[in-house]
Amino acid sequence: MSPLLKLSLFLYDSFRVSFWFLVQSLRQEPSELSSATSFPDGSKEMAMKIDNVGQILYIWKQTRIIVLIPILKCLATLCFVMSLMLFIERVYMSVVVVIVKLLGRNPEKVHRWEALNDDIELGHSTYPMVLIQIPMYNEKEVCQLSIGAACRLSWPSDRMIIQVLDDSTDQASKDLVNLEVGKWANKGISIRSEIRDNRNGYKAGALKAGMKHSYVKQCEYVVIFDADFQPETDFLARTVPFLVHNPEIALVQARWKFVNANECLMTRMQEMSLNYHFLAEQESGSSIHAFFGFNGTAGVWRISALNEAGGWKDRTTVEDMDLAVRACLHGWKFVYVHDIEVKNELPSTFKAYRFQQHRWSCGPANLFKKMTVEIIENKRVSLWKKLYLIYSFFFVRKIIVHTFTFFFYCVILPTSVLFPEIEVPKWATVYVPATITLLNAAATPRSLHLLVCWILFENVMAMHRTKATFIGLFDAGRVNEWVVTEKLGDTLKAKLICDASPTKRRSRFGERMNWRELVAGLYIFLCGCYDVAFGKTYFYVYLFLQSIAFFVAGVGYVGTIVPS
Repeated sequence: MSPLLKLSLFLYDSFRVSFWFLVQSLRQEPSELSSATSFPDGSKEMAMKIDNVGQILYIWKQTRIIVLIPILKCLATLCFVMSLMLFIERVYMSVVVVIVKLLGRNPEKVHRWEALNDDIELGHSTYPMVLIQIPMYNEKEVCQLSIGAACRLSWPSDRMIIQVLDDSTDQASKDLVNLEVGKWANKGISIRSEIRDNRNGYKAGALKAGMKHSYVKQCEYVVIFDADFQPETDFLARTVPFLVHNPEIALVQARWKFVNANECLMTRMQEMSLNYHFLAEQESGSSIHAFFGFNGTAGVWRISALNEAGGWKDRTTVEDMDLAVRACLHGWKFVYVHDIEVKNELPSTFKAYRFQQHRWSCGPANLFKKMTVEIIENKRVSLWKKLYLIYSFFFVRKIIVHTFTFFFYCVILPTSVLFPEIEVPKWATVYVPATITLLNAAATPRSLHLLVCWILFENVMAMHRTKATFIGLFDAGRVNEWVVTEKLGDTLKAKLICDASPTKRRSRFGERMNWRELVAGLYIFLCGCYDVAFGKTYFYVYLFLQSIAFFVAGVGYVGTIVPS
């Protein structure tokens, strides 16, 4: 027999015995491991071979009983508490929204609102001066759309100033911006392209620098549109009156409408999550607390409120939320108008979406860490609003929702299959998740048939969001990372047609591999296999589906694949 064959047989024999002992250690008491009659073939020779393995597994068994099981039980209990917190928060927001809709308490009825019109004697001077800021960075795919949409707003041209804050480093993007700005300037639109010699502070730095120009002093309000946002022509006519007639209001936020929601399954999943965010979180916050997190775009600010709150700061990657919280602590009120929609684009590549979610999860956690004491010590707002900010707005929605989703569905549930001592009640696996899921789906009725896909995809993304949340809480490595979300505009079809070479698609496979998703998927899959063989639950149905979702994301077949 050749040495290679002997080695192969030895490794196979060792693996078979070790695996058998591992299974027995999870299923039997420690005393049962010492009995030679309990071995698969009952031979004394086999008992001698595995004596050392048996001792190691006995130590593992004791460690399992004394250390692992108590820790896992504590984590499971913590997850059950977090699930109830999340459940109560979701039900509360949904009840508020239903009551608001039933009573017809739309913003125009709650707050004073009157359309602005020309005065025979005063002319356009009845319209306040409005500054429109469009920050962009290498946005050649969408810059013409956003600039054109802003210039078409139905507002007196002498009462608005459009400011394109171009931090682009790509010459082609710079040229396109300059060409578009020049085109509209020749048509009589007051539009300026402001270029910095650095990118300090990223978007917050650009917005802050834009407010320093002398012509801004004549403006009362500032509107912000990201580079892919295309407002309807009546946007200012519908939003600015709230600020004009209600001096206590600092911000009017509009809803996002997604032009590429049907592009792929990933964009459909994003649409479901964001629709719920606007319908439930923003609507309930506006109706009950006159506060919500500014979305960074499609909103109109009162410049005096912005300045009183301290202006733009770049201490976190969520400068919009930072400004909103500071304005709230100064006593200003916000209004969310669900009926005003602004078209924009969802990230359609998995890489771009991961970067976006990292920023959206890391930034709020980091801001929570930096502002908790400031919120507690604030004297201008009520105790009720402080409690809402700390517990509901930050802790439950920005911390708990991500950590609970990942640890419960991707760690505790799979691990409970290996540790039968961990009892997971039916309400935690069926009733609470089903209620939360249905409440979320109510915001996007057309996607009800995609609920299972949405759940599995959200659990995959929860891994990245949880990691980002802890990075933000502990000020770790990528806490201040800012990657501009890639927009494709109308160029995707052209790219797919002009660059459809199969060799290039194959060359990108290695770049699409995501090892974290593959490792998580493998663990969940093995737990599912164990549940099929030895378990007494039906968790394996979920575990296999979840592992497939991780594997699909792991090999990069999520979202749109854009050729090089």
